[in-house]
Amino acid sequence: MQGECEPELVVPERPWPAGRVRVHAPARLHLGFLDPAGTLGRPFGSLGIVFDGPETIVEIGRAASDRFDTFAGGTAPLAKAQGHLATLRRATGCGDPVRLRLRNALPAHIGLGSGTQLALAVGRAFCANFDLNMDSMELAALLGRGARSGIGIAGFDQGGLLLDGGPRADGSPGAILTRVALPAAWRSLLVLDPRVQGLFGPAEKSTLATLPPLPRAAAAEICHEVLMRVLPGAAGGEFIPFAEGLTRMQQVLGEHFAPAQQGRAFTSPAAGRLLQWIAARTPAGIGQSSWGPAAFAFLPDQAQAQAVLAAAREAGVVDPALEITTVRPRNRGATVCDLRAAGG
Repeated sequence: MQGECEPELVVPERPWPAGRVRVHAPARLHLGFLDPAGTLGRPFGSLGIVFDGPETIVEIGRAASDRFDTFAGGTAPLAKAQGHLATLRRATGCGDPVRLRLRNALPAHIGLGSGTQLALAVGRAFCANFDLNMDSMELAALLGRGARSGIGIAGFDQGGLLLDGGPRADGSPGAILTRVALPAAWRSLLVLDPRVQGLFGPAEKSTLATLPPLPRAAAAEICHEVLMRVLPGAAGGEFIPFAEGLTRMQQVLGEHFAPAQQGRAFTSPAAGRLLQWIAARTPAGIGQSSWGPAAFAFLPDQAQAQAVLAAAREAGVVDPALEITTVRPRNRGATVCDLRAAGG
């Protein structure tokens, strides 16, 4: 079972020494900014949800010499992990050799928070091995995460439905205003399209610079939907106001960001068609995480999630290239497994 310390996940392809720390960092959905340009006085502010599903899994142990391994299907995430390790060594003076294994990495630039989760997983495993007392906010600042949103950082620590108030005056990540544990029965169809990728890096910055500010009225409407429908619905276990508020929030943001997404609210046209079909037939909270293409449809329980997906397949509205899984809310943060004492 993902997120648990035992049993061992995969038999290593070559011997792995006893004594390491393993961190399971969960994915998150960024449900949108409250006021991207600060037209109401304070920029950004974010809403996000952590869920059980794909994870970043990092192991670090002390060793006689450095060695770096990956089973994540590519060298780019491992190179980023090594970069974080180098930054941590410079900042802390702990230069002793380690063996770092990247057992799994969230796909990059699709809206699941891969960058922050990788940085914090490496940071947490490194600190555990060297008995360093650094919290996630300190690690995020050191490793360059959380410039616009604190959701990924808080999600790593706590899980749940999270709202932050936007970056502070000194540029540090926004404080968490509220955390709500979502009902255990709720589910989400997570829809991924491997053919497309969301904006990131310089392209994201230049795109944001060219978009007009979100109008004050639109920002005010988003704030109202979050405060009076999404959060109360989640806190009270009332699915309909939660879903309707989330869908409306996403509609407003989708219309605003559409010019940066070829005129569409969804980066993946196939995902957009599917989710709009679902929302027209059953109560669901639909939208896109960040720049996508990761998209979602929240439903009140497993049975309804399975039924609506089966109906969509029968109706022929599920593009065969889409990767669709049913995931549950995760009301806890990352799992840190200290395997040193056990010699595991």
